[in-house]
Amino acid sequence: MVILMILIIAGFSALIFGANWLVDGSSALAKKYNVSDLIIGLTIVSFGTSAPELVVNSVASVNGYSDIILGNILGSNNFNLFITLGIAGLIYPMWVQKSTVFKEIPISLIAALAMLLLANNFFFNGTSGISRVDGAILLFCFAAFLFYVFKQMKSGAETIEEIALPQNISNFKIWGLIILGLAGLIIGGQLVVDNGVKLATRLGVSEKIIGLTIIAIGTSLPELLTSVVAATKKNTGIAIGNIIGSNIFNIFLILSVSSLIAPISYNLSFNIDLYILLGGTLFLFLMMFVGKRYKLDRWGAATLLIFYLSYTSYLVWLEL
Repeated sequence: MVILMILIIAGFSALIFGANWLVDGSSALAKKYNVSDLIIGLTIVSFGTSAPELVVNSVASVNGYSDIILGNILGSNNFNLFITLGIAGLIYPMWVQKSTVFKEIPISLIAALAMLLLANNFFFNGTSGISRVDGAILLFCFAAFLFYVFKQMKSGAETIEEIALPQNISNFKIWGLIILGLAGLIIGGQLVVDNGVKLATRLGVSEKIIGLTIIAIGTSLPELLTSVVAATKKNTGIAIGNIIGSNIFNIFLILSVSSLIAPISYNLSFNIDLYILLGGTLFLFLMMFVGKRYKLDRWGAATLLIFYLSYTSYLVWLEL
């Protein structure tokens, strides 16, 4: 069991390093061809922060591990919302941009609601699951979201953090970073999925629990580190934008890609986790109008953190 844990940790490390190398190499290559920082930020950097979830879910989809796919997406989104935002909010109260309150947070609520309706076949007759048609619908929603973000930034309504891009890197090093990054993502994803399933079998717990906990936490480390560092620097716009954007990205892009690879069977017990995601997102929205407007105070952040730690502990206790 110790060896399995070591291999899972090694897989997460490969995912994180691979994503960073791929972003650095791709960004340098894009700059050589005069691609703007805006386009790099919207494409390469956004992909890099969600690459661990994307690769893990793609591997799981190829192998037919539906509970790993759904557990990773819902676990990551709930971890981002309750744990990452809770920790960042305790470090420094979250001041939220007006556009995030009235646009991005509602979009993340719509994304979770779309997943709930599609997974439970609200619009079509048949068994519960995410079909390729559902995946195409979600992918269209992702394209619409990217168009919205692009329009927002073109109009100056939003700003993007300055991206530290490598300077004067040779083509050899650029392609070396890209190849190493892709290799790290592929190897890391395979290590995490294969050994996560073996660990679940060894512990006698379901793939769902492993996906909701160990795999979800590991793939959410980039968002956690980014938001905590941003909070310590009192840059709360980046901290909360990172979380909300990642949650939208996970459902609209990663779930859609996973279902296009292979249809995903849906365990109805995941509805509870979806209700929690919907409730947590709605709670965050309402907190913007309690006390000081557009601010998540420390007590609100603590509420998010304590609730989800209690819920996760209860889930694990039920399995053991």
